[in-house]
Amino acid sequence: MPATDDAKKLKWVKSISHLMDSQFRLPGTNLRFGLDPILGLVPFLGDLSTFAVSGALVLTMARHGASRNVVIRMVVNIILDLVIGSIPVLGSLFDFGYKANERNVKMLQRHYTEGKYQGSGSGFLAAVIIVLLAALGLVMFGLAKLIGWAYDYAQQMW
Repeated sequence: MPATDDAKKLKWVKSISHLMDSQFRLPGTNLRFGLDPILGLVPFLGDLSTFAVSGALVLTMARHGASRNVVIRMVVNIILDLVIGSIPVLGSLFDFGYKANERNVKMLQRHYTEGKYQGSGSGFLAAVIIVLLAALGLVMFGLAKLIGWAYDYAQQMW
């Protein structure tokens, strides 16, 4: 594929990222937002649709030379955006400020211009998995404590 086609595709990625994260400005402020927090107001379908758009952007960037490390970091960004963005009210505020798509475009630009995020990304992926397993362990521990507390409370009531 000629370099001009690559440049057009990556310009498309930048444009869609801007539309999703910063297209609009709150009047009288410098605060910007895009379609992501607006679509996130629609339960389930809004978050899935923004995740699909973000996924398409990451796939496009991956096809145009992003290293595996960059792609893994981008996928973590959009999954974080999906998970936290799915929480009512808090998710909309998170979408308003996090701007995962623009973060991914900036990461890709740093990859190209500064040579950052080279390599396989295995270390980063391992760290993410460890953090997720630790979080899961904490949640399970908390649930076990809560169930134990509820059981003891129910025993005292009878």
